[in-house]
Order: sequence, then C-alpha cells, then structure tokens
Amino acid sequence: QVQLVESGGGSVQAGGSLRLSCKVISGYDDISNCIGWFRQIPGREREGLAAIYPGTGSTYVADSAMGRFTISQDNAENTVYLLMNNLKPEDTGMYYCAADAYRHPLYDEYKYWGQGTQVTVSS
Repeated sequence: QVQLVESGGGSVQAGGSLRLSCKVISGYDDISNCIGWFRQIPGREREGLAAIYPGTGSTYVADSAMGRFTISQDNAENTVYLLMNNLKPEDTGMYYCAADAYRHPLYDEYKYWGQGTQVTVSS
C-alpha cells in the first residue's frame, strides 16, 4: 500500500514562494509509474500541475504551471517537491500529490492520493 503525505502549504503574500513536499511514507517501491501534483481550487475541477517519473526523472508540466512551478525529487528521501514561485491569489486552494497514474500523468486518475495541504495567497 502506497501512502503519501503532503506538507509545506501555508499562507503567503502574492509574489511569494512555497515549496510543497510529498513524502512517500510506505510502498515507494510499489509505485509503478509517476507521482503527480494537483490542486483543487474552490468552484473548479481538480487540476493537474506537474508529474515526475521517479525512476528516470522525466517530468510533465501543465501549461498553467510552466514558468512558475517546478517539480523535483529526492529519491534518497522518497520525496517529491513542488516549488511554486510568484504565487498569485488565484493559486489559493488545496494541493494534493498522487502516485500511479491510470492514464496521462496530468489527468486526475491516480491510484493513490495524499490528504492535501492548503495554500492561501493573499493580495
């Protein structure tokens, strides 16, 4: 069983940065493909931001995240990061990581999900 724990969310002013962490606390070797980051903004569908394949380091980044968000990994710590720069109030929402995509890595169809971490950006 793969278990994921997100951390690093919080409140920040517009223009600030946050680095979210997704630690795989169990089942890391059971992950068969990628780990992705998603967000749920109130009133909108859950949105894929970025994904990484731990074995190769290959990444996918959504157009909405390109240029501001960077996904990376620390395999020794079984952790995937999402660095978010130049945050805007419209980035406010709940951020989730997930493991093992059923289809495209930016579709929210994953086998395992974390509980999420809240990001709030004030103007």
